Amino acid sequence: MKLYDPIISRILSLCRQASVRELPVCDVDWRDLGKENLIFRQDMAYELGGNGDRLFALGATAVTDDPALVTEDEIVLIGKDLPELTADTSYARIALVRVAPDTLGEGNALYNAVKQMEFVRYHVSPEGFMTRVSLINGTESARVSKQALEKGLTFTKVGNLMLRQFHKNARIVSVKLIFITDPTFPFPALKDAVRETERITKAMDHILKNGMTDCESCSLQKVCEEVEGMKALHFNMTNHKEN
Repeated sequence: MKLYDPIISRILSLCRQASVRELPVCDVDWRDLGKENLIFRQDMAYELGGNGDRLFALGATAVTDDPALVTEDEIVLIGKDLPELTADTSYARIALVRVAPDTLGEGNALYNAVKQMEFVRYHVSPEGFMTRVSLINGTESARVSKQALEKGLTFTKVGNLMLRQFHKNARIVSVKLIFITDPTFPFPALKDAVRETERITKAMDHILKNGMTDCESCSLQKVCEEVEGMKALHFNMTNHKEN
């Protein structure tokens, strides 16, 4: 499972150039409200990301089976923690997920497994932290409530609830969660990496749904040529359909 490995390496390289805080991985006493977690503008302290096109709002999940890339569960923060912020800021939440080798399968099973891990962001909703995803704009932002900050909301609590949700998937061995609020972080370079993960997942979906054999006419040919493992997936699916 090397489809996302080069992108994970790029993301880790960007993070190594910044000042990183490691947050504790632990049990937390904080509620997950699910769909009931609605924060209106008048109740929020600030927004992470969003605010039109003025701020970056990035979210991504990248999967690997390489223990050298994701060794153990980690939560890291680049920038200010939630109680330290006082105004809207650019934001990113990146989940680097390591799975046990040979557990994702091939073809549709592989694609569905990857999408299942992406969907974790829809299934965890810490009280006072409302994630907002726009598939049209390709953004992920969050609203943070004033009341939750007064009660002690931090990225440690948000991150550990997310880890708990990830580990409901038996395939997952470890997750490195990265939260970024530092406005000086190289967000344009990170955005390019995030878009690359989206292109790979889109190409995988395209191959499985259409089973194209005419590579020259395919709009995603460049992805297939550049990403290790994508051509193998393509031709495996082609052979399967022919047989």
